[in-house]
Amino acid sequence: MSVHRASPGEPWPGWMTSRAAQAAYGEHLVRIGELIPVLLFMHARDRKDLADAYRDSRPGLDVKLDLLALDSRDDLLETAAVLDALALCHGHGGYLPRPYKEDSRNPVPRDVELRTDASDLAGDLVAHDREHKTSTTGAVPPPLKDGCSDAERDAVRSYARREWIASLEN
Repeated sequence: MSVHRASPGEPWPGWMTSRAAQAAYGEHLVRIGELIPVLLFMHARDRKDLADAYRDSRPGLDVKLDLLALDSRDDLLETAAVLDALALCHGHGGYLPRPYKEDSRNPVPRDVELRTDASDLAGDLVAHDREHKTSTTGAVPPPLKDGCSDAERDAVRSYARREWIASLEN
């Protein structure tokens, strides 16, 4: 696998920036490229946490909760697809173990972190679809658990891919 070296002209493999973006941000486009998956991941997690908190604090509001759950699912599905596509741009490989404790002495390679985030969000989609029975393609894989294998992480990403494509084709 070749290692992509981010530059202002190509912050992601195969993704070229415009001259206007390069003129406006210069070398900082590389950092913007690094922020894309982080911000997407945080946005989807925040929506999920909001839906969970609302459900826990306001029982009995089934219609509003169902709508909020669908909005949360849309966010999870869209973000999982985007993170998966970004992770695929960085090739294939392993994931961080689950659970993972950060160690500032040994920084995690970005591609491994990106694949892990993509699988974690896809895992959230799987858990959501199992709870709310909202799968459109069926064959929902098991949810990710501590100590899960790379194959299980690949399976939830593949599921999210199928769900995303099905959502576009319906």
